[in-house]
Amino acid sequence: MPRIPRSPLATTLATMTAACAMAAAAFASPDASVASVAKTVETPGVTAPLTAAQIARAYPKDALSGAAVDEPRLLKSRGGMSIRVVKIADGLSHPDGLVFLPNEGTMLITERPGRLRRVKDGVLDPRPIAGLPKINNVGLGGLHDIVLHPEFKKNRLLYISYTKDREPEKGTTLAILRARLSEGRLQDTEDILITDAWESPLGTYGGRMVFGPDGMLYISVGDRDGTTSSDQSSARPEAQNLRNHIGSILRVRDDGTVPRDNPFVGSPDAKAEIYSYGHRNVYGMDWDPSTGEMWASEFGPAGGDEINRIIPGHNYGWPLVSLGRHYSGSPVSDQPWYREGMDNPLFFWNPPFNPENMFFYTGDKFPRLKGSLMVAGAGSKKIAQMSIRGDFIKQGDTMLNELDVRFRDIRQGPDGYIYVLTEGRLRGPRDTDGMLLRLEPPSAEAAMAAAAAATLPEGKGKQQLERACGNCHGVDMVLATKRPADEWQAVMNSMIGKGMKLTDSDYEQILAYLSEHWSNP
Repeated sequence: MPRIPRSPLATTLATMTAACAMAAAAFASPDASVASVAKTVETPGVTAPLTAAQIARAYPKDALSGAAVDEPRLLKSRGGMSIRVVKIADGLSHPDGLVFLPNEGTMLITERPGRLRRVKDGVLDPRPIAGLPKINNVGLGGLHDIVLHPEFKKNRLLYISYTKDREPEKGTTLAILRARLSEGRLQDTEDILITDAWESPLGTYGGRMVFGPDGMLYISVGDRDGTTSSDQSSARPEAQNLRNHIGSILRVRDDGTVPRDNPFVGSPDAKAEIYSYGHRNVYGMDWDPSTGEMWASEFGPAGGDEINRIIPGHNYGWPLVSLGRHYSGSPVSDQPWYREGMDNPLFFWNPPFNPENMFFYTGDKFPRLKGSLMVAGAGSKKIAQMSIRGDFIKQGDTMLNELDVRFRDIRQGPDGYIYVLTEGRLRGPRDTDGMLLRLEPPSAEAAMAAAAAATLPEGKGKQQLERACGNCHGVDMVLATKRPADEWQAVMNSMIGKGMKLTDSDYEQILAYLSEHWSNP
């Protein structure tokens, strides 16, 4: 059964910050309104005009250009896996969402400033696709994600999440547009859902979309917080309020109507579209093909990034439970790990990772990644491989940190390769340094060249090392990273625990060899 917040919620939240406590009191009383809370805390762009500093932050004077990848680059993951990075397109401005049109050799990309771009046969069309509605691109607003209807081949329908305003009233929210792609433009456009998440134009929106195995459309709505530098916020506590869509994952039919089996259908105190709530900013959602379970990545504040298993009707705690801190440095919650009736994350990052989109890799191009959850990192500027066994989640390999770019989206292409979208910084609507990259395994020639460029030096123990490593993953993993001698001993002990067979003599010679020839202080 769905867990509706107990009343009076203010009693449970007595030790929260003043703003959160007042918000909780408003939610607990049927006569109180969220408007009374908003009067206490200024909402930029709604109850108070945007300041010059806020506008300058949203629209920096400079513009980033260029590309971090020009010619194909052969890189190694931290775990030693070789990856060939190929630039497909550059000149993009904060690309956020990517889809592959079936059997057409075409990809569509959303750019946050408000453009929908087409990449056909590896070439970016300089002309944006026409037919988009008016879009508010202040701050982190603009175009967000794009997803194809499950029957796109037949009906040519696609969905775009975007930022909508409501002049002459103030505030912005997340809207979901459905359109038909016909004759190279969007036609028959209509908003199938305008979320009840009206807040500051400086707030975050979420906006990730995915069609689930049940054919329903799942949509993430951000916590809409436009005052992230402050400990108080009119929006932040709303993630615990089921009477709006803030801080939630929604589930709707392909026309925006509510399925009858949604967890809060029939509840007078909850929006029927809500599937789960108590989220900060969910930027990644996918289903584990081996179990059918739904997983989501959640972008925390200063710390507190999470991976959650999503269960209908459950409350994931934000902002009452969080391992992160406000950007001022103070703790978000006085109970950072547990409150009754709220789900703890099954994995959290420390230091922060800033997770964006994610997917379970099912292709055959990277055997070492098969079945893994691949997560794109923005502020961490890397991609992480996660393994899931029941309730246990472990971060394994990481990769592409050398590129020094923020990864906004990650997808598996129909060809089994991995595609990523990048940006250089969080804000800047005139930036053109975004890229579409394809990750491939190296060709045989490239692998041989890399091996020739990095070989183990001669020495006693080299043959034993090559024999021991060659039985499983190859010497390239050894060449990937130099380690202190004590770390090499720990690595060897770990490999023995996984089944590597060594005599005492081989163990001693390999350890001595690595300590002398392949270690750092």
